[in-house]
Amino acid sequence: MIVTGAAGGIGAAAVTVFLEAEAQVAGLFHATPPPDDLAGRCQWIPCDARDRRSVGTAFERATSALGGLDVLVHAVGSWRPSTPESLSDDEFDLVLDTNLRSTVLANQAAFERMRAGGGQIVNLGSSEGVRGNPLAPHYAMAKAGVHAWTRSAAAAWGRFGVTVNALAPAVGTPGAERLWAHLGDDRTAAFKERLRTSMPLRGELGDPETDLGPVLVFLAGPGARFMTGQLIAVDGGLQMLGA
Repeated sequence: MIVTGAAGGIGAAAVTVFLEAEAQVAGLFHATPPPDDLAGRCQWIPCDARDRRSVGTAFERATSALGGLDVLVHAVGSWRPSTPESLSDDEFDLVLDTNLRSTVLANQAAFERMRAGGGQIVNLGSSEGVRGNPLAPHYAMAKAGVHAWTRSAAAAWGRFGVTVNALAPAVGTPGAERLWAHLGDDRTAAFKERLRTSMPLRGELGDPETDLGPVLVFLAGPGARFMTGQLIAVDGGLQMLGA
């Protein structure tokens, strides 16, 4: 299996839980180097997930090392603040490329290698792509695009035995830390207080490994082979997508 964005955040958590599940893992990374505790435990391959040629080369190296590809967890993503009225071209391009374009490129590269034998693709969406976010409209837009892409690819690739699903997590990540820094101490405290009152389970962001990890393993396993095109919230009930 391939995990993109594997050196930090949800990607590193995914590598950890899949290694614990005894999967063969190739981790793709860009600016952030592999963490010390994972550096020697799987195959690590550099990749700029926004660039088609880089993605193609990395997937070729990974599938060669793995002997094929049956699972992709695409965890590349980045949250950046802005507002609808101040959003610049550079902010727009960076966030759309990192979150949406990378999803398209990685999914296409995975499908090319799965179409003959099937496989499972897991993308990372966001509840912000459902409800919007005035503090990061470009991020919300990009994740809404990931949701639409996931449904579109699922409808197109199901006949090849390839499933495509997306998760909308609320877990502690570097993106959450950037949000806290953007809000400042007082607004962060107010935000966390709202989480405590509006999130039915626990009232705080979950842990990428212990809360999200088991769902990733499930979606990559045989129990999820009759599920596709779904956006699944793993967020303590903060966003009840089925309601």
